[in-house]
Amino acid sequence: MTTFTDLLTGLLRADPGRPLVTWYDHASGERVELSVTTYANWVAKAASLLSEEHDLERGQRLHVDLPTHWLGPVFLGAAWTVGLVVSGDDPDAVVCGPDGLATWGGRATELPVLACSLLPMGVRFADPLPAGVHDVGIEVWSQPDAFTAWDPPGPDDLALPGVTHAELWRTAAAGSLLTDGGRLLTEANPASPPGIASFAEPLARGGSVVLVSHADPGRLDATYDAERATARQPARS
Repeated sequence: MTTFTDLLTGLLRADPGRPLVTWYDHASGERVELSVTTYANWVAKAASLLSEEHDLERGQRLHVDLPTHWLGPVFLGAAWTVGLVVSGDDPDAVVCGPDGLATWGGRATELPVLACSLLPMGVRFADPLPAGVHDVGIEVWSQPDAFTAWDPPGPDDLALPGVTHAELWRTAAAGSLLTDGGRLLTEANPASPPGIASFAEPLARGGSVVLVSHADPGRLDATYDAERATARQPARS
């Protein structure tokens, strides 16, 4: 498995209905669970949004400025499907949440800025966005549930700055956060550079991930047990 698309295709063939990404917000009480198939559909929609609607191409850079949330893994997968490098440095496009609008809203005339409301079901923002900012909750729903990149990345293309697809997934498969097929409960943000392994390792090792945002220390044990997790990772910056 040398690219994200290879890896996800293998997971779909093996067991498309099993949980892959589960997200909890202990502050709001929300819980979202994406099966392999549902995750793949969201990745396809997001990849089409990036590529077909905003003309992003293999080798360009996408900054995923999202908190710990189920849409983080979706846009990571979409970027790697298109062949984008996930990087915060000199991006060609940005995906952000509400907290990122102050930073990125003013740059919408320079580069595509795609904003996620982070409301349940990925719906649109309730209030108008800054001029030029694109509302993912409006644009993503019209995208197809299947996507094939016209110029897909290969194993030697960069997935992260200085890290090729082959290197990313080889490292993830050899990681130590969980055993093969395990279920990782983590407070780390998979969209941040230190937290990417919290998603990449479960994906590469045929497992799944339970993301917890605004973690309540008194509820983590119960969440771990309820989700039948097999490993735990504390928050990282």
